[in-house]
Amino acid sequence: MLEASAYVGLGSNLDNPQLQITRALEALAQLPGTRLDACSSLYRSAPMGPQDQADYLNAVVRLMTSLAPEDLLDELQAIEQVQGRVRVQHWGPRTLDLDILLYGDAVIQTERLQVPHPGIPERNFVLYPLAEIDSQLSIPGLGELQVLLEQCPATGIERVHAASSAVSP
Repeated sequence: MLEASAYVGLGSNLDNPQLQITRALEALAQLPGTRLDACSSLYRSAPMGPQDQADYLNAVVRLMTSLAPEDLLDELQAIEQVQGRVRVQHWGPRTLDLDILLYGDAVIQTERLQVPHPGIPERNFVLYPLAEIDSQLSIPGLGELQVLLEQCPATGIERVHAASSAVSP
């Protein structure tokens, strides 16, 4: 199978979020048929859902993978489970959240997976890390990343580790 570029969003706000993301990066680098190609800086952001939870640490990675999209989803969910992810409350606190944001130029609509991720346009904690990895990215069905950035200010996010010093496997 040909390699595809897959962009994955990482987020954590429980049990030492930076360590959770470090462990996730190590696990992503070990996925079969997959290479961790790039990693953004880490960003701190307020929670999207209930506000009575800690801020999140977020990052985006680019993987080069021969895994099919739903196989990649299975692998990401397995990593979440190993790191103690429990799905109790929608947009609630979590040890680790891994989302497939983009998979090549594919548009995928299944019961389990929507790609591009439908939340991309309004999530500055996704858009700005994506731009660090590939500022010229075009998102299928949504347009140019630079246009999306202009419509979604960086208000409320803070880069806490530059890409050169961010956690890496």
